[in-house]
Amino acid sequence: MPPVLPSSELQELCRVVSSGIGSLDDLEASVSNFSVPITASAITQVLDSCKNEAATRRLLRFFSWSRKDLGSELGDEVFNHAIRVFSEKKDFTAMDILISDLDFGAVVQTLVKLGRVDEALGIFKNLGQFKCPQDGVTITAIVSALCSKGHAKRAEGGNVKEARRTIKEMKSAGIMPDLFCFNTFLSCLCERNLKSNPSGLVPEALNVMMEMRTYGIAPTSISYNILLSCLGRTRRVKESLRILKTMRKSGCFADWVTYYLVARVLYLTGRFGKGKEIVHKMTEEGLVPEQKFYYDLIGVLCGVERVNYALELFELMKQTSIGGYGPVYDVLIPKFCRGGDFEKGKKLGMRRQLRVWLFIVRVMCWTPQSQRCSSQKGRWRRESTLWIMPHPKLEHK
Repeated sequence: MPPVLPSSELQELCRVVSSGIGSLDDLEASVSNFSVPITASAITQVLDSCKNEAATRRLLRFFSWSRKDLGSELGDEVFNHAIRVFSEKKDFTAMDILISDLDFGAVVQTLVKLGRVDEALGIFKNLGQFKCPQDGVTITAIVSALCSKGHAKRAEGGNVKEARRTIKEMKSAGIMPDLFCFNTFLSCLCERNLKSNPSGLVPEALNVMMEMRTYGIAPTSISYNILLSCLGRTRRVKESLRILKTMRKSGCFADWVTYYLVARVLYLTGRFGKGKEIVHKMTEEGLVPEQKFYYDLIGVLCGVERVNYALELFELMKQTSIGGYGPVYDVLIPKFCRGGDFEKGKKLGMRRQLRVWLFIVRVMCWTPQSQRCSSQKGRWRRESTLWIMPHPKLEHK
């Protein structure tokens, strides 16, 4: 850990930087001959202490000297802090000098995070003045930064028609936003419509996808998943199924996330048979989902009190041999036991570790007398004693 600069030395360093006496070369000579080594943390402290007193040019010369002196030890965190200080002072010339070897996408992201959207757009409109190439990478980074913070209107120029006009101008200039840029804009557009214009959610999203095809960019499963995610949050089942059908017609192959989003909204709205059909269709197409697919859907089914459907989905999960069954056991066994179906809980418990068996015993002993059926009452003491003993075939891991 680098040594902390003593307070007296820090005050002296701040005085040298903020003092208006002497040239910038004199400033650099003074800090070069400083008696104590200057650390990265000291640089941050000096920038914060002097930003309201020192001239920006003196701060810039001090930081430029620090970059040469410390090199790689300076770190991205200190560099980003310096950019933030100069952006707060609205000295874009200083920022231009500071980041002459960096891309402007990072600068725009910093400005947007600070809430300075107008300054970010100023960079976008004056890329030529900053001698930055107006390529797709730079523009994509700027649009993505604006959209990620909910400034879709600023990124698109006010509305969809203006966005199309801007894209046409970009194409005529040899600039083409890529798939990532379109997907980011689509995500922000769907989020906005979800809150303020739900009826326009599907048509406006499909218009954006049509625009993508016009310029030779085919929407992928990620593009459709953005729309399906918003439809699921509003429980719009028919439209979700229609979008899945549209994907197939357009030749876009659905991934496991697509099927997850559709199955989830079906389960949440009580269409359990249809949801089961969607899951089986996914497996028939040869898609092998990640464990999260089963974890989340089993959790949804348990949450809506359809444990038997959850158990069927668990059996399907085991057929894929993807592993990671422990968390599912930990959800299903308590659910069956709390619902009074101890036989299924016991059967699942035989495949788990001893700690799960002890959980079953606790549930049995803590279940109120009023919840026990007459056929179970005579077995409580006997089974709660027997189940404490490990099963002969139980594997301890």
